[in-house]
Amino acid sequence: MEAQSTSLSYLPIIFQIIVALGFVVFTMTLTHLIGPKRKTSDKLVAFESGIKSIGNARQPFSIKYFLVAILFVLFDIEVIFMYPWAVNFREFGVNGLIEMFIFMGSLLLGFIYIIKKKALDWE
Repeated sequence: MEAQSTSLSYLPIIFQIIVALGFVVFTMTLTHLIGPKRKTSDKLVAFESGIKSIGNARQPFSIKYFLVAILFVLFDIEVIFMYPWAVNFREFGVNGLIEMFIFMGSLLLGFIYIIKKKALDWE
């Protein structure tokens, strides 16, 4: 017997979204109304971890940092996809093994491409 999906099935989700948005609006409005409103020059100055800011925040910075970070996240997510496969390895059988070899092969090809393009070289 298959469960039927009706618009009434989505009512709890819609209710939760309405409650969450209502809480956000209520909290922001309340803090705006009852919060202190004294704006001094000290409060309007940019503040970073207790250190007074010096110079311009728009300094150029190497794109390599962002590239390495994105590649790390990409390969980290690939490993997350492997965990459910490893847990259910016996249930998938030979087809699951072949699919994982294809997945790992495409991952290896992407890694070889990154190495060839020298995306991980800092210099």
